Amino acid sequence: MILRGTVRADRPLVVLAVEEEARYLSPDLPVLLTGIGKVNAASAVATVLATGPRPALLLNLGTAGALRPGWTGIHEVATVLQHDLDTELLRALTGQIFGAPLSLATEGAILATGDAFVADDAARDRLAQRADLVDMEGYAVAWAAAQAGVPCRLVKQVSDEAGDGAARTWMESVDSCARDLADWTARHLD
Repeated sequence: MILRGTVRADRPLVVLAVEEEARYLSPDLPVLLTGIGKVNAASAVATVLATGPRPALLLNLGTAGALRPGWTGIHEVATVLQHDLDTELLRALTGQIFGAPLSLATEGAILATGDAFVADDAARDRLAQRADLVDMEGYAVAWAAAQAGVPCRLVKQVSDEAGDGAARTWMESVDSCARDLADWTARHLD
């Protein structure tokens, strides 16, 4: 976990997984780099929210794999779910719901979050039945924000097609994705 800048109650805190995605953000923005995966993201966000002033908003930026043909560009997330947690089985076993999908906006993409980097066509096709995009931190950031009562937005830039070759494509596209996310942030944050 790396926190750059000062968290203030009157400003958003921008949350990303890795420096490669944050490279072009304004140095005036407070930025939290969580590390990759749900555990890193949830624990980093919870730590920052528990130890200092709470920001006006958590803005999770990052790259995501497209689960649908032709999806490119930047997408705001309306709903985020965990694709690697079997909520129905857990409900059948315990009678309780763990890890239910989270609604963040009235319209936008459906994001599936999980600890596996999706890089094969069969996994992508299975996930496409439930979501539009896939990442590794979004659900955890949104969940930690909800637990703390802090508003949250997820904004994802498509970096790859989440199929065969996705890891290579991510490596080739992350720099341009970081530029696009920085441009989006400059246009949408005061």
